[in-house]
Amino acid sequence: MSISKKLRFEVFKRDGFQCQYCGKTPPDAILEADHINPKARKGKDDINNLITACFDCNRGKGAIPLNKIPNSLVDNLEILKEREIQIREYNRFLSKIESRIQKEIDEIDEVYNSYFSKWWFSENFKNVTLKRFLKHLPKQVVIDAMHLACHNMMRNSKYNPEDAAIKYFCGICWNRIRGNEEDGQG
Repeated sequence: MSISKKLRFEVFKRDGFQCQYCGKTPPDAILEADHINPKARKGKDDINNLITACFDCNRGKGAIPLNKIPNSLVDNLEILKEREIQIREYNRFLSKIESRIQKEIDEIDEVYNSYFSKWWFSENFKNVTLKRFLKHLPKQVVIDAMHLACHNMMRNSKYNPEDAAIKYFCGICWNRIRGNEEDGQG
C-alpha cells in the first residue's frame, strides 16, 4: 500500500518542504515521504512514522531504520534563532572590548602628545603595536612606560626625541612582556 498524496503533503508541510537529512528543498530536490521505521520492519504509514526526505537521501537510506529522528523544522528554527541571538550578543561583546581598547589607545596617545604636542601616533602604530601591548600588559603599565620613555628622551635625546621616545617606549613594553623588569627606569 502506498502513502496517500494527502498524507505525503501533510508530512511535507509539517517539515517545511525540506529534506530532514540534507536540508534540500524544491526545486533542487524531489521530495518523498520516508518511513522512520521502515515498512520492511513493520513500520506503518502513519504521519508520526513519516519524515520528508529528498529522493537521493531516501534511496541511499533504503530499509535502514533511523536511530534518531532528525530535528523537526520547529526545533531547527529554535536552534537558528538561538544561534542568531548568540552571534548578536557575541558581536556586541567584541564591540565593547574594541571600544575599551580604543579608549585606552587614545589615552596613551594623549600622554605622548602631552610631551610632544605636534606629534600623534600613526594608525598602524595604534592598531598593531599598542593593541599588542594592551593585550599583554595592563593599561596603567603601558601608560607609565610612555611617561617614562617620553620624560627620559626629552631630557637625553638631542635629535628626534619623538622617535627616540617611541623606540624606548617599545623596548620598555617588550621587556615587561618578557618579564624583564630592567627597563631603564634608573
